[in-house]
Amino acid sequence: MKLVITDLKDFSISIKGEHRIIKPQGTIHPCFGCFGCWVKTPGQCVMHDGYENTGMYMSKCTELILISQCCYGGVSPFVKTVQDRAISYIHPDFVIRKGEMHHKRRYQNVIALSAYFYGENITEQEKKTARNLIEANADNYDGRVKNIYFYKTAKELEDILL
Repeated sequence: MKLVITDLKDFSISIKGEHRIIKPQGTIHPCFGCFGCWVKTPGQCVMHDGYENTGMYMSKCTELILISQCCYGGVSPFVKTVQDRAISYIHPDFVIRKGEMHHKRRYQNVIALSAYFYGENITEQEKKTARNLIEANADNYDGRVKNIYFYKTAKELEDILL
């Protein structure tokens, strides 16, 4: 399954195959670090606002697709908040991967991470920062980077097929 996390409220991009889309719908509460998703309700956020199952959705996906405005080389606040709320995807214990300490894998799926950034004046430095961020996200998820793209406008994304 493909899991798409996007900040586009009017999402109209074609997606091939089984998929789920997480987009702005109502209020999303930020993770407040209670660790309930690790110890009280493993794999699921304890806050119920419609975004509590993001970690579970990630456990069922083979590809995670982020579609976001590029904000200083990072994802938009909405996409970042969704990612934060998905911390239950990983286990609270630690392992060493590639000489670095990371959280242990909770699920068996391996995620291929793709990112589609849009923004009028994305600088080369912001592109470099965004690439580094997506690579770090893939390491944290114990997955791999599939694709990273940059577009001037969100409208240009309407012609792609995911």
